[in-house]
Amino acid sequence: MTEPFIVRRETQIAAPRATVFAYLTDPEKILSWMGSDATTEPHPGGLYLLKGVGPRGRIARGAFREVVPVHRLAYTFGWEGGQEVPPGSSLIEIDLIEQDGGTLLRMTHSGLPTEEQAAAHAKGWAHYLERLTSAAAGGDPGPDRGLSDVATGDHTAAVATTCASSCSRRACERWPFMVAAKRSRMPSSKAVTMVSWT
Repeated sequence: MTEPFIVRRETQIAAPRATVFAYLTDPEKILSWMGSDATTEPHPGGLYLLKGVGPRGRIARGAFREVVPVHRLAYTFGWEGGQEVPPGSSLIEIDLIEQDGGTLLRMTHSGLPTEEQAAAHAKGWAHYLERLTSAAAGGDPGPDRGLSDVATGDHTAAVATTCASSCSRRACERWPFMVAAKRSRMPSSKAVTMVSWT
């Protein structure tokens, strides 16, 4: 049996932890950078539901496992109708660390079943964390047109480095985090993605 894969990302956000936490838990704020409808019950056992994610309008569902205001979130995650990553089959853990006058967001997405799924989720995280970084810092990420059509290539590389560029797109779809702020064009969203297995 193949062991699950993990995606890890970090991004520096020019906003206090309380602001970033709100963008990850408040449905109205989430919709500013991801999805078209969000329902969150940010307490252990509470619902995490995000509709209209990406260009195909997918539905993400899970349950909160851990909620430590302004410090940490952990929730299960999966796609309704998804065979490979069904609801509750993977785990997202987010730590918010006060750093350099802002917040270092450290995310781990574990339990992904294949290298292909890990690579696809890594690409999705790069896209949406860039949008979150912008929104939480007071910028406007613009309309969310989903992931670009950049060729995915051979996903055998275990580490990919992404330098998030300025984006003029505004979030019309929301994701499992909430942010209703405007995005600034700051090159501070350098992020490292690591895809590995446990």
